[in-house]
Amino acid sequence: MPFSVQIVMRWLLFFIVFAFGLPLYAQEDSETELVKKSIFFGGGSYYIDELQQEELKTFIQSVENLENYEIVIFSHTDNIGGKEFNQWLSQMRSESVLYELLEIGVPEELTEIKDFGLTNPLYTNSTTGGKIMNRRVDVILVPIVF
Repeated sequence: MPFSVQIVMRWLLFFIVFAFGLPLYAQEDSETELVKKSIFFGGGSYYIDELQQEELKTFIQSVENLENYEIVIFSHTDNIGGKEFNQWLSQMRSESVLYELLEIGVPEELTEIKDFGLTNPLYTNSTTGGKIMNRRVDVILVPIVF
């Protein structure tokens, strides 16, 4: 993707996320003690840009006692394209995030992948903003109960 298009997409995503009041960075769910970071993608893409790579690294490195968490990778797509393509794209997105996690030093045995493709969207696919928000992978840290 050309450099200028990446910048425009980042600003568009930034605007949409803040317009909807959604966090760009890690968040903690106080009721379930889940910790989450979302990685966003362009349409039809599984490329993680350098900014998001660095944010993922910072997020993971900020977690104390990472070995006490299961890291679940939930991947999603919008509804553009067929079911099979979106399932493949979802798998490619989760593999891209897994690769980045392994590069950071996360043990693979702590990870689990769940690819949803175009099923189970969190946001509406009837709007451009909803489609942009559905093009994501959520990295969720679930405390391991001993």
